[in-house]
Amino acid sequence: MSDQKKAPVFCENYCFICKGARAGNSLCRTLQNIELKIVGKKGCIWGKARTKYYGVTPDKPIPKK
Repeated sequence: MSDQKKAPVFCENYCFICKGARAGNSLCRTLQNIELKIVGKKGCIWGKARTKYYGVTPDKPIPKK
């Protein structure tokens, strides 16, 4: 077995607010901006996990390698 952490997939694939905001949906982007102002720039617990794993905040796409 590998000791690598599993990628946090909720924020990236299942959160309709974050996924929609990254796709350009203006309503989702507005809701995400409100969320980020309330809970901090790294977002909710899933957003924080995504930020830690990928190094980008929930409002930014994952950089292509």
